[in-house]
Amino acid sequence: MDKRIPVTLLTGFLGSGKTTLLNKLLQHPDMHDTAVVINELGEAGLDHILARTVENQHIADNMVLLESGCLCCTLSNEMADTLRDLFFKRALQAIPQFQRLVIETTGLADPGPIMANLLNEPVIGNTYRLDAVVVTVDSVYGLQHLEQHAEARKQAAVADVLLISKVDLATPQQLLALSEALTALNPGATQHRITHGHIDPQALINVGLFDPETRQAKPQRWLRAPAKPRGMLPTALHDDDIRSFTVTLPTHLRWETLQPVLQRLCDQFGEQLLRLKGILHVEDASAPLAVHAVHATLYQPTLLEGWSEVEPMTRIVLIGRGLDEALIRKQLMQI
Repeated sequence: MDKRIPVTLLTGFLGSGKTTLLNKLLQHPDMHDTAVVINELGEAGLDHILARTVENQHIADNMVLLESGCLCCTLSNEMADTLRDLFFKRALQAIPQFQRLVIETTGLADPGPIMANLLNEPVIGNTYRLDAVVVTVDSVYGLQHLEQHAEARKQAAVADVLLISKVDLATPQQLLALSEALTALNPGATQHRITHGHIDPQALINVGLFDPETRQAKPQRWLRAPAKPRGMLPTALHDDDIRSFTVTLPTHLRWETLQPVLQRLCDQFGEQLLRLKGILHVEDASAPLAVHAVHATLYQPTLLEGWSEVEPMTRIVLIGRGLDEALIRKQLMQI
């Protein structure tokens, strides 16, 4: 059972509806024990959120307790410092005992470094766990953003959940074209269509590796292996060649053998490797392992105690830009 605080990373390109979504989420009863970190940029950010909140109680310079019970704070320091500060104040009961964390990034943010902060810092990695990456995509301009901006493509490629926003403003043809482009870019992500930020929070929180009710691992849901072969992207999207694929490995593996191979892949492909997720059945662990990597960093695996499959299968999902799939498959299959 993993008792670390689940983190939802909320990102999306400029103007895609993140703030509208966050406003709606913070008013929902299911979010009352949530802390929110806002990466403020210019005049947008915390003040914009609070302007639509009836009451709030200031408890620190950069932290506000909302009427809903949510704790809202701006990113005044480095991400790692802010998360450590939140945890220690929670432990000292200086702030409410929040049970989950939502991080909202700026529209131009690369999710990779933020995920790296969550997974690589010792104190943070022992306290928080990445639950899911949620990305908003503008239904009218989303396809244009994907074609013209590498940031938008990266955000969509690493998402666990894709929210197509402002669907009331788009034509059926625009929605279909965008949905198909997103599926081609990230076939493993769940897609939802939303208007004015309205969505059940349960579609966005606690949708990762662990079930919040049973505290048991749900690896199939978390892994989100591509359900079908990658389709053809619009021509303008081919430059980056962002794609995902799954490698299924043979049985009778050992983590001590597999770990250095995965690390070499991370070292070799570095910036090209946007995200790696895997479920490993290895002989030198008491239970299956969930493994995660971002760019060149391979993180400590999570032991999935109490979980097993009828037919144990080790599989790894890789998402990246210009990855040599044939070479990666060859290296993994030679273990």
